[in-house]
Amino acid sequence: MEFERRDAPFVTPATDVSSIMRQVLYALIPAALAYVWYFGPGLVCNLIVAAIFCVAGEAAMLRLRGKPVKSTLADYSALVTAALLAFAMPALTPWWVTATAALFGIVVAKHLYGGLGFNVFNPAMAGYVVALIAFPMDLNLWTAPRMGDIDYHVMTILETLRYTLTGTFPDYLSFDAISRATPLDIVKAGLNDMRTFEELRAYPAMGDFGGRGWEWIGNFTAIGGAWLLLRKIIRWHIPVAVLAGLLIPSSVMYFLSTGLHPSPGFHLFSGGTILCAFFIATDPVSAATSTNGRLIYGFGIGFLIYAIREWGSYADGVAFAVLLMNMATPAIDYLTTPRIVGHQKSERGRPQ
Repeated sequence: MEFERRDAPFVTPATDVSSIMRQVLYALIPAALAYVWYFGPGLVCNLIVAAIFCVAGEAAMLRLRGKPVKSTLADYSALVTAALLAFAMPALTPWWVTATAALFGIVVAKHLYGGLGFNVFNPAMAGYVVALIAFPMDLNLWTAPRMGDIDYHVMTILETLRYTLTGTFPDYLSFDAISRATPLDIVKAGLNDMRTFEELRAYPAMGDFGGRGWEWIGNFTAIGGAWLLLRKIIRWHIPVAVLAGLLIPSSVMYFLSTGLHPSPGFHLFSGGTILCAFFIATDPVSAATSTNGRLIYGFGIGFLIYAIREWGSYADGVAFAVLLMNMATPAIDYLTTPRIVGHQKSERGRPQ
């Protein structure tokens, strides 16, 4: 009789990296459809460009490092990075801007630190920040949503593709005719000009809480995040902590001076808040790992988002907040290591 022999691990895990990444991509579909409806097909163009350069960069680095290319590419992590970059970019972004962000995120932020499982920084946010600093004008070309602006021009897929490939508009369009300030830009500039938040809510781009269009994208993003929670792909600690870190200080400041500070609902439904809470901050590699560490890590991201929006130079602060807390993650994990049963903690907090 011949007995079957298996090498370790002897228990097959219920999920693997590729299945987790696929679930994340599926969860982004509702928000992607809402994004395309309100801001046009530019998201699709950005996603295609980001996917091409993320996968190509991943394959090139794997080959240079002597790692298996085909099996590693099948984990879909490069496509998740591409999807998050596509959401972060304006709908009208030239291909070379998206390509720069994708290559930096994959090559530098991911593989120069050792690849998946070893990267310190979130690759998508690292790539986005590089593009924001290198191409500030292109990263500020946001169009008006399909609702809330009477002179909004709906660009066709061919017009959008032309801008993505060449960076030029059709002859009858111009930068000023297409571009619009985001709700975060409107509020930040208006408050700096000594206008009250209630006055700024009269702008056509403003909705019930945040910006028109942005609110619904946030709603569908939250649905995808809830799906990940139900599937136990992510745990509740980081999303709840991120939202608490943002909403607690914004609520306090809003009630202390209603006219001088945006409402907590505006902070929640504007920019990349909900995307950050469920899809960006929950990156299992660059986030904290202990239970208390996740709460500290998430709360720090939320608070930094509020601080940058309130006192910083940028209207939104999601990417910078995530990268700053990525740097703090090793210290957070070190200080929040759970005590092993039967062991005492040393003066540094590590079990003896």
